Amino acid sequence: MVESGGSGRPRPDSEESAERHATPAPPPAAPEETPAEAPDTAADKRHGPSEETTDESEPAEAGTAEETKPQDARPAGAPDPAGRTPDPADLHPDRPLAHSTPSLGETPTPAKGRRRPPRPPETRGGLLMGRPFGVPVYVAPSWFLVAALITWVFGGQLDRVLPGLGAARYLVALFFAVAFYASVLVHELAHTIAALRFKLPVRRIQLQFFGGVSEIEKEAETPGREFVLAFVGPLLSLVLAGLFYLAMQTVEPGTVPGVLLAGLMISNLIVAIFNLLPGLPLDGGRMLRAVVWKITGKPMTGTIAAAWVGRALAVSVLIGLPLLTQSGALGSEAEDSVGMDTVLDALLAAILAAIIWTGAGNSLRMARLREHLPELRARNLTRRAVPVETNTPLSEALRRANDAGARALVVVDAHGEPVSLVREAAIVGVPEHRRPWVAVSGLAQDLTEGMRVSAELAGEDLLDALRATPATEYLVVEETGEIYGVLSAADVERAFVKAMARPS
Repeated sequence: MVESGGSGRPRPDSEESAERHATPAPPPAAPEETPAEAPDTAADKRHGPSEETTDESEPAEAGTAEETKPQDARPAGAPDPAGRTPDPADLHPDRPLAHSTPSLGETPTPAKGRRRPPRPPETRGGLLMGRPFGVPVYVAPSWFLVAALITWVFGGQLDRVLPGLGAARYLVALFFAVAFYASVLVHELAHTIAALRFKLPVRRIQLQFFGGVSEIEKEAETPGREFVLAFVGPLLSLVLAGLFYLAMQTVEPGTVPGVLLAGLMISNLIVAIFNLLPGLPLDGGRMLRAVVWKITGKPMTGTIAAAWVGRALAVSVLIGLPLLTQSGALGSEAEDSVGMDTVLDALLAAILAAIIWTGAGNSLRMARLREHLPELRARNLTRRAVPVETNTPLSEALRRANDAGARALVVVDAHGEPVSLVREAAIVGVPEHRRPWVAVSGLAQDLTEGMRVSAELAGEDLLDALRATPATEYLVVEETGEIYGVLSAADVERAFVKAMARPS
């Protein structure tokens, strides 16, 4: 099966918090410095965006600006380096999702409740096997469990069909398991080649429990392309089944090659038929989505229809598969399907049903995310900013910003060109009595090319731009190069959560 948009499935159901990002008041400062010492203090702290504005002798408390680093901020909805679209609640694990907007420099009250622990680092998806067509192919750890299960089950069948093999039957069965998943890889490569032909980026292919996944980062632009993109996978599985059938005609039946070819033919036929079932997240569900999209002209309508058919299919598998097995309709005698076999059939049906049901729900959430992405516009989310010179004391800069009703500071050079952005998290970490002695340059992050974004960016283009250069603040400019304001990653996050909270 193929997933458009990646396996990093968004979880947009998180509710927006009602409180501002809480940064507790800093601990008591060291003995007050004299004005003569202030320049040296400010100069000592101009080492980059992660430097602290409090003395080293002061103990750091949880939730202070010390913990907020630009590289940890990620715009809402933007896929992480592993490629998955994160839950907005996970974008900033050390602070609430949404916050009120006090005046610039005001220390907000602490947020209530426990702080969420940091997320563990993302894995790349398993063991890297290669990069066909430039797309990395990973084997998930769950594959080894399934391969062992296939080896055990198929080895037992070989003992009945070819009793003379002895213990070597498990080597033959292992070869079958590897060859079967090689067929699954061909199925996924068909999706990948079609996506690349349509100029849709493919993040990776992952072989995992019950098949594989092609993580395509963007939606097809037309229902016709969506249909083709989904259909090529089952088509290749049908072609492989036909090739294995033709190869069977060249070998003796009842031999190891004959049994292997027969098993591969049947398994590829099952993969093709299963994926053609008309319900998301299966390929047949995406084909159904494309058809409804073509008829109605609305991709969201197609997604809703295919997702609900997928959920109905999950219920049918949960109930119908054990009944079919018990009735003998799948090739075994009804009286033989009792005991442990009955339990295994029910377990298999439950796993398949859970995979289909969960995939259908994830497809709905992904479609909902894409529907609301255009509402994220850089121009609408940008904070008004005031320019300040490099050596301007923080207290004076804050006074100017508050007088102008601005909520951001842009450090400019002698010619008025922006050189850095003052970090809000660093501002609130400076005690008020020290602000007259701290220059804004000591709290600023130098501007890089990626931190300049156009005011016209919106939706996925905006998220792609922010993802390319992770930071807490970005300089928003007009097409003429004129400064428009400052965009905070936290504001994008909050707008994303609000948009996702609204019904489709």
